[in-house]
Amino acid sequence: MNKRLIYYSIVVAMAGFLFGFDTVVISGANLPIKELWQTSEWFHGTFIMSMALWGTVIGALIAGFPTDKFGRKNTLIGIGVLYFVSAIGSGLATDPYMFSFFRFIGGLGVGISSIAAPTYISEISSANNRGKLGALYQFNIVFGILIAFISNYLLKGVGGANDWRWMLGIEGLPAIIYTVMVFGIPKSPRWLVLHKNDEAAALKVLQKTSTAEEAQAILVDIRLDQEQTKDDVSSVFSKKYKVSLLLAFLIAFFNQLSGINFILYYAPEILEKAGFATSDSLFSSIAIGLVNLIFTIAGMYLIDRAGRKQLMYIGSFGYIISLLMVAYGFYTEATASFKLAFILLFIASHAIGQGAVIWVFISEIFPNRVRAYGQAWGCGIHWVFAALITLFGAVLIHVFEPWMIFALFGGLMVLQLVFVHFMMPETKGKSLEQLEKELVK
Repeated sequence: MNKRLIYYSIVVAMAGFLFGFDTVVISGANLPIKELWQTSEWFHGTFIMSMALWGTVIGALIAGFPTDKFGRKNTLIGIGVLYFVSAIGSGLATDPYMFSFFRFIGGLGVGISSIAAPTYISEISSANNRGKLGALYQFNIVFGILIAFISNYLLKGVGGANDWRWMLGIEGLPAIIYTVMVFGIPKSPRWLVLHKNDEAAALKVLQKTSTAEEAQAILVDIRLDQEQTKDDVSSVFSKKYKVSLLLAFLIAFFNQLSGINFILYYAPEILEKAGFATSDSLFSSIAIGLVNLIFTIAGMYLIDRAGRKQLMYIGSFGYIISLLMVAYGFYTEATASFKLAFILLFIASHAIGQGAVIWVFISEIFPNRVRAYGQAWGCGIHWVFAALITLFGAVLIHVFEPWMIFALFGGLMVLQLVFVHFMMPETKGKSLEQLEKELVK
């Protein structure tokens, strides 16, 4: 694979590292902040824990505009600035309202990142490597999650009662590094043709990321697609995109109804309920991040070999087994190690299935002309449900028995298995333009 293509993809995928770090770092600050500001469970869930996710929802829903208007590259630069401001502001916050505001800013970065980064990577990749390069984004998300868990563990006690400020503020460092590096990537060739009508610039980018012959062939496909759609003024919500819209909705819906964000956000608290001491729960959170990383690498290896649909089959069965066994463990008051083992199986199932597939799949199923807006639709759905689950998680975890919550998630994953078997198409090895012909009716 072309070295420049790999480098550009890695740089852009670093937005995923910040995404993962920013999303999960709050887990270490959760309990200290609750004790510091003594807010109600409802306020804590609504503002402290889920405000970043509401920023993510807004960011995802509006991201189509800057991604198309200003370009994928410029949007990615803006994301780095948002992450930096959020990290420093959250770390220095003096009250829960200021804290929530800066967490909201970080959420905007996460939401826009989930559209701009996968879109950029899919548009500079070929059909044969789009899966593994797209999965780099998810790899960086889980790598960021792992580093956040490790960072929280190492910073526990640093600065005394203010250790949570260091946990949140340290994100400013990778945010600066990412922002500087993204200045060095080229603009998306498909964006240059479809939005700037600049074929010469697009060809130069394609020649950097593929052979001269492949670059010409890809440019021809992009040009043909542009000619066929240049007079099309329909929006992404037009009837002809109904299949793509439905597929994006369902994969995003089931992603969050697995309970993945509930477990990641409330990992220390869940593990304490499972029987671990506070310090052990933080350390066990690292195990969650490590398993997530290992099986994401496995998903990256398999996604262009086995295909997206096969990984979703594996993940769905793993979800069902692990969630129901965790529910059984809580119901029977099994040992903490028993429950942790199946929580780790759940994380592994997510990483090799939904985690590896979702961002790649959504970036593939919409045509070039409306890809950014289609991506915004799918990711917006994902983040709405993520925010709702995190919002109600702070209440549910204290109102209902844990086994009830895990059993509910397990039952919903049976429905995901039905979706995968009967509705989900295989996109492996097909060009973006070919997929457009198959899915747009």
